[in-house]
Amino acid sequence: MAARTPGFSGADIASVCNEAALIAAREDAQSITLVHFDKAIDRVVAGLEKKSQVLQPEEKRTVAYHEAGHATVGWFLEHCNPLLKVSIIPRGKALGYAQYQPRDIYLHTQEQMLDEMCLALGGRASEEVFFEKVGSGAVDDLQRVTRSAYAQVVQLGFSPKVGLLSFDLPQQGDMVLTKPYSEHTAQLIDDEVRQIVQKAYERTLGIIREKRSLVEKLALRLLDKEQLQKEDLVEVLGPRPFAEKSTYEEIVGPGPLDEDTTLPPGLKDWNKEESVETKCEP
Repeated sequence: MAARTPGFSGADIASVCNEAALIAAREDAQSITLVHFDKAIDRVVAGLEKKSQVLQPEEKRTVAYHEAGHATVGWFLEHCNPLLKVSIIPRGKALGYAQYQPRDIYLHTQEQMLDEMCLALGGRASEEVFFEKVGSGAVDDLQRVTRSAYAQVVQLGFSPKVGLLSFDLPQQGDMVLTKPYSEHTAQLIDDEVRQIVQKAYERTLGIIREKRSLVEKLALRLLDKEQLQKEDLVEVLGPRPFAEKSTYEEIVGPGPLDEDTTLPPGLKDWNKEESVETKCEP
């Protein structure tokens, strides 16, 4: 469960357990199994399954290739989070979704951010390569890529042309009356952002074309099973060429050697059977 619920808070895990119990009860099961927990995790992460939302065959095929593009690009880029699950079952507002294992990274390099941009563009690139046209399903991906590119140029000083300058980006809903830089700098920023996004997209297209057979194989498997777990992804794409954490011990890591692990007096010998004398009354 620890490997399947990375980044979950205690409240999130409690919600998963409650939801798994409800699912098991609805199915009149005698016990709660890992299948019930998987369904519960899906609901907590991505929302309710929309059984009434039936996609047309061509739409479902587009979603499958879109998600397969995301999955394949992220699988072969070192700085993308490990993929745990990918699904084309409509949930919440999404027609498909993927669950990743987040890593505790607090300092981000431009190389890491560019890999994440390519991951976000993988769906649109896959649609372009396989269908030679793109749909509206990538709007959230494009928004995320745009925010990342602007952050690199405006805030983080990753653009040599703009230089080591940092300006606050307006938040959603903020009224922006003036900008803290000139119109010339604003145009330079826009040009740099477009160039970063375009280079990331061209790189993503290259990965999709290079791994075309794997993308198609993964998309067909998604159309068949609708939801793929980590073991399915390894079977289709092969072992990921980068080391990743997959077990509880690897995720949590060992504690320091000098850590005091002495149990309080009330819990001492908690796992040992107490010898109880039984007196027989005459």
